[in-house]
Amino acid sequence: MSDSTTDSADCALTPVFTAGTGRLASMPRLMALDQQGQLTSAHVRLVAAAVGRSERTVWRWVKEARATGQTEAKRRPRFTVTPEIRRLLALWGGNASAVLRELKQRAATDPRQPEVPSLATLHQALRRDLTPGDRAGLARGEAARRAFDVFGQRPPGNRNEAWEGDHKCVPVKVWVEDELMQPCLTWFIDCARKVIMGWAVTPHAASRDAVLAALRTALDRSDPFGPAGGLPGLVRVDRGKEFLCAPVTLALGAFAVPVVDLPAYSPHLKGTIEALNDSVEEMLFVSMPRYTSQQKLTGGRTADPDEPALTFEAFVGLLQEWVRWWNYEHKPDKLKGLTPMEAWRADPTPLYDVPAQQLAHFGLEDDGKTRVITTRGVQWRNHAYIGPWMVGMGGNRVAVRHLPHHDASIEVFALDGTYLGSAVLAEQASREQVRAVRNVRKAKERRLRADLKAAARLRRDRYEAVTSATPPRRLGALTEAEAEAELAGESTAALRRADPGYIPHTAVPDGWARPVPADPPPPEESPLEEGE
Repeated sequence: MSDSTTDSADCALTPVFTAGTGRLASMPRLMALDQQGQLTSAHVRLVAAAVGRSERTVWRWVKEARATGQTEAKRRPRFTVTPEIRRLLALWGGNASAVLRELKQRAATDPRQPEVPSLATLHQALRRDLTPGDRAGLARGEAARRAFDVFGQRPPGNRNEAWEGDHKCVPVKVWVEDELMQPCLTWFIDCARKVIMGWAVTPHAASRDAVLAALRTALDRSDPFGPAGGLPGLVRVDRGKEFLCAPVTLALGAFAVPVVDLPAYSPHLKGTIEALNDSVEEMLFVSMPRYTSQQKLTGGRTADPDEPALTFEAFVGLLQEWVRWWNYEHKPDKLKGLTPMEAWRADPTPLYDVPAQQLAHFGLEDDGKTRVITTRGVQWRNHAYIGPWMVGMGGNRVAVRHLPHHDASIEVFALDGTYLGSAVLAEQASREQVRAVRNVRKAKERRLRADLKAAARLRRDRYEAVTSATPPRRLGALTEAEAEAELAGESTAALRRADPGYIPHTAVPDGWARPVPADPPPPEESPLEEGE
């Protein structure tokens, strides 16, 4: 009980308003009471306690309001930031001292210029009249100003409700055919569950083929790209021409997936992918050799200018491992202790998979060469690829299409564009894949054996044994009665096919009685005879 009483007393002693805001809130009420002749010391005492002022101060406010009719305090003239001050502040990059020197020079040459304030007064006016964002923008530009803005957050949503895609120019130089280049990363992330859906890397600036390759890996839920995937509700991009080109928009439009074109230079509208871009640089790229943003020594030199660079293949391997870590081990704060893949699997939202026949044509590269199916499968990049559908197709010429940087499987097409099937690297084929090839071979062998046996039976013409010099008669030959009966059955079957309601005529059973016709009625007399 004592604690509650103490808290109530503390609350009663704490002013509700500051002096300025308290005067604005209370004086209209006090003056209304004064005009009605109901103002008392109790009212003044309540207001003084609420605004944290003495009763004498509040009575002085009442006296000034009675004399001037204004309830607000008189404002002293002070120096304010004008549009001209803002322009000078932008001219001198936010330097208040330089702005003050400019004002003094103008006042010395033109007596009509307003009085120049002191440096302290100028700083006070800048802090009072300009927001931190305004000061940062006038000093360093729009990007600095946006750092002080407030942005709302979209609702979390469900998996595959929305994806965001972007390019990331990798700040690391790698070896590409005896030349140091900066790769470009293209990837997509699920906004709700933070799963990296698909990605692709090019040694140079990204183009539409990188976008299509990353999208295909994002849509595919089979190994090695799954289990996350399926069709998203929409994809958000930031006006990149590679994302908005016709092949990309038409490929997604065929699945009724809209591409939302966000305004340019608006990273806050796709914060999920922007946060991923920052994370991969802080968690991976900064530790790689030849990181372009590493600390510099005197003269702009790095601590080890001759450090060996990664090869392009090694860089892609490290990136692939980091993506796996992000999806399966990393636990973002917003997922409440779950990894992105655990949050994905726990989401009950239904998925819409793309049929394999349609996905086989999505985002694949073709080197324009034709290849022959041999007993080892299809040869591509000095490796053999096999698939169950290849059994019995040796000698056929085919075309191979593949995803960039994903050599575990290829898609094989006939020369007329017909999709034949997928093929996996024979050296890395799983037991199930090898078993599938063997099962198809055995099934084809069994079918051929059955066909050959049936053909052998057709060759065997057998004849009846004879005891006299008569022509041989083939076993199984029809007699004349059997032939007529079979022909009659064929005609009946034909009539049944022509008229499903047809009922064939049969002999009348002996026990049936034939109907007897009734006696005819007597003839009627004509009217002429009746008149006679």
